Amino acid sequence: MNRLRRRAPQRERDKALGFLARLVGDFSTVLKLPDLVKRVLESLREEFGFDSCTVALLDEHNADVLTLLGGSGIRTGFQGLVIPRGRGLHWAVMEAKAPVYVPDMHADPRVFRRDDRIRSGIYAPLIVQSRPIGVLSAHRGKVNAFPPSDVKVLTIIAGYLAGAFEVARLYEETDHRLHQLQALREIDVAITGSLDVRVTLNVLLENVISQLHVDATDVLLLNSHTHTLDYVTGRGFRSAAVRHISLRLGEGHAGRAVLDRRVVNIPNLAKEPEEFRRASLLADEGFVAYYAVPLVAKGQVKGILELFHRSSLNITQEWLLFLEALAGQAAIAVDNAEMFADLQRSNTELALAYDTTLEGWSRALDLRDKETEGHTQRVTELTLRLARTMGVPEADLVHIRPGALLHDIGKMAIPDSILHKPGPFTAEEAEIMRRHPTYAYELLYPIAYARPALDIPYCHHEKWDGTGYPRGLRGEQIPLAARIFAVVDVWDALCHDRPYRPAWSEAEALKYIREKTGQDFEPRVAEIFLQMLRIANEPSAVLTFERRHTR
Repeated sequence: MNRLRRRAPQRERDKALGFLARLVGDFSTVLKLPDLVKRVLESLREEFGFDSCTVALLDEHNADVLTLLGGSGIRTGFQGLVIPRGRGLHWAVMEAKAPVYVPDMHADPRVFRRDDRIRSGIYAPLIVQSRPIGVLSAHRGKVNAFPPSDVKVLTIIAGYLAGAFEVARLYEETDHRLHQLQALREIDVAITGSLDVRVTLNVLLENVISQLHVDATDVLLLNSHTHTLDYVTGRGFRSAAVRHISLRLGEGHAGRAVLDRRVVNIPNLAKEPEEFRRASLLADEGFVAYYAVPLVAKGQVKGILELFHRSSLNITQEWLLFLEALAGQAAIAVDNAEMFADLQRSNTELALAYDTTLEGWSRALDLRDKETEGHTQRVTELTLRLARTMGVPEADLVHIRPGALLHDIGKMAIPDSILHKPGPFTAEEAEIMRRHPTYAYELLYPIAYARPALDIPYCHHEKWDGTGYPRGLRGEQIPLAARIFAVVDVWDALCHDRPYRPAWSEAEALKYIREKTGQDFEPRVAEIFLQMLRIANEPSAVLTFERRHTR
């Protein structure tokens, strides 16, 4: 008899371990806590013939609350039951850290909420590292329906399940935080990969809805000129009414959130519809809960992030921290977009100022040399036409234009007595005049912004056969921009009056260009230029030209 008694605990342990061994596969494959609890409770009922089983766990955000996380065989309405600290059998088990057997639940005053179908029950604590995290319970519909062995078996099972439930909870928590990190990473990629603030904010709002579990969200940006908060983009709204939002600073909850630079939380909008100032949203959307978070970057308010939900929100500290992180990302995105827009505007203004300066210099040269007035503008326009016809990339045309405008900038250093001389130059005067490309180089090279445009001012007097100046470059040693400009410059000079001779006719100028092709001018450049002039005078020549020069 004593031997049988000694064997009883072993049989109970073996029975519990056998059940757990059959569940061990679930512990490794079912990682979501609600799914694992459901699987365990269903197996427990099937294995031991219990009428119902439940698991209640401590709320991870409120240690004074137990929540009935799962149940098998229980009535509708018990699932999700919240049990406050100090109430019911569950808390008695938690505080004692020991199992409780109730032979007749209808006669026990500690029962928190009765089910008429349940008469007896076992409540075993779930303990992890001496810390109770919840209660596993099993019930039958008859009074005193559990033998003592079932109490021991359930207690052993609870001891093992506690660790599995804790692992599943930690996995869920880790998985949740991983998704939050992935969301922040996705937003970071959007911020760095796009300068369109709407694209970035749309990515952010998608994550607001998926990670914070709200029904709708939008961003209102501060218009510094009108001092209003204007709708930019939103997600989750049933109607388009939200797109027409424009609030003054201090108006409604959103306006005050920006003005006071503080988070505004309204648990129930229906209680203060006038304060909300957007009654149509309440009527059409059915929103209940509301959050407004100012978007602040570098100490400046950029706008506001609004969250809407059609029922009450379960707000936790973790939820608030992630909301603040998302609002910070939104503020960075808006600030980056504004900085880029300001930079673009500054660059445009700088480019316009640069162009205006160059045009001013070229007009100054024309005014100094009145006989060539208008020459610079004409050759610049014609050079760009010829360069485009030859297929020069637009990126290179950016430098060809200022080069053409400043092609004679070196003449600023030539004395008036030589520059305006009506007759031929002496050998000494000609030598001085031939220095103007070098003067252009010395003037422009120190200016980093003008350096890419130097090819024309420095090399437009070089000749294809190497007899030009100042360096005697030959053939393709001469930059392409200078080869193109050289033909245009000579053409315009021949066709207009100069102090030392009257203008030539176009026929004479064309003849000269042909004669100098291969000597002064690159043959291909000269051929395309002459063909371009022919097209201007004979439209029927367009087809032939396109066949020869289109690649």
